[in-house]
Amino acid sequence: MQKPISSFSTTIFALATGAARGAIAVMRISGPESLTFLERLCYGGCPAPRRASVRKIFNPKIPDDMIDEALILTFKGPASYTGEDCAELHLHASPAVIEAVAEGLVFLGALPAEPGEFSRRAFMNGRLDLVQAEGIADLIAAETQGQRRQALQQAQGKLSTVYQDWAQRLKKILSWQEALIDFPDEELPDEVERQLKSEITQLGVEFSHHLAEGRRGELVREGLVFAIVGAPNAGKSSLLNYLAGRPAAIVSSQAGTTRDAIEIRIEIADVPVTLVDTAGLRETGDEIEAEGIKRAHAYMQRADLIIYLIAPQDPLPLEVPAEALLVYSKVDLAPPPIGCLGISIREKMGLEEFYQELTQRTKTFLGPATQPPLTRVRHRAGIERAYQHLARAGQDGWPETRGEELRLALQALGQITGKVGVEEILDSIFGEFCIGK
Repeated sequence: MQKPISSFSTTIFALATGAARGAIAVMRISGPESLTFLERLCYGGCPAPRRASVRKIFNPKIPDDMIDEALILTFKGPASYTGEDCAELHLHASPAVIEAVAEGLVFLGALPAEPGEFSRRAFMNGRLDLVQAEGIADLIAAETQGQRRQALQQAQGKLSTVYQDWAQRLKKILSWQEALIDFPDEELPDEVERQLKSEITQLGVEFSHHLAEGRRGELVREGLVFAIVGAPNAGKSSLLNYLAGRPAAIVSSQAGTTRDAIEIRIEIADVPVTLVDTAGLRETGDEIEAEGIKRAHAYMQRADLIIYLIAPQDPLPLEVPAEALLVYSKVDLAPPPIGCLGISIREKMGLEEFYQELTQRTKTFLGPATQPPLTRVRHRAGIERAYQHLARAGQDGWPETRGEELRLALQALGQITGKVGVEEILDSIFGEFCIGK
């Protein structure tokens, strides 16, 4: 169970870099007493805000006990990451130094930060919204250049800007609707009603397009799953090893060597892809092999792409998903049937064409980029709710109920960025962060 997050009246600290030995370890401090505690640690006082200075760090319990000599940076709130007074201590990355500084801060009254607590304070102090905070978490977790670019775009507020623009337009529509309700006897121009309905329709189209982009952003963030399937000895493990660039799976002439799925993470077209080498598909009386085949079928059900390998000795499969990539795996022994890509791992034949096809298939999943994409199920659910309320507002002829639907659509958008009613989900969002961010 997660511990309760500390009150914003407290001062928190955490190591913002890895705990391994190295040249530098950055200790981050935030809260109302950050600079007071720093003065207790340093001789020579706190440096001016945003001016890097070298200071000697001493043990506050034993004033003559020097811990380290460090580069110090201070930031006055609200012009800081968290919106509070903050400090950074660039220490030597020694476990003993880190431990001594942490013990000194606890002695002075600071509390160790919870995961994501710095970013949570930044959100609560209006320094960033929830979508930006999630972008920062994704940037820290990024494994590929595609993930990095998408996360940075989100952290910089580009997706938030889309949602904020929609919210502003909804507020304008709602103000027109309120005018129609509050002044029913006034001679309001007929174009107010027409403009109101036109704007509702246009926003609905934009919401629909945003949702219709598929799972582009979610796929870049989470990655794709490609299942390599086929009969025993079709060359599945050899293909996995080729794509992985290392001997990740055992290759043997004996059929049924792979009995359980082997997962390897690679990158194709800047997208993380999990390749799965599965057990050979056949009838078997072996209980363990049968379980492996059962799992292979399960992977086929949930994979984004099935790479179906066929060897010369195998009959053509009777039932293969239409979107599967059919690969004739030993083209050095026999020409491929029509509709199959031909490769030979041993003779290095057709591999470039195969990889180009795999790259193109990967890009097809992402689709064209027209605006910053949805990146999380939470965003998608919020836009879907807003779209449903907007659609009902466009259909409803009663001004009062139309106004209520518009308010609910605005609320759904606000929950995505954290403007309204998100207290119950903050723990789950910021709990994904590392300590020190």
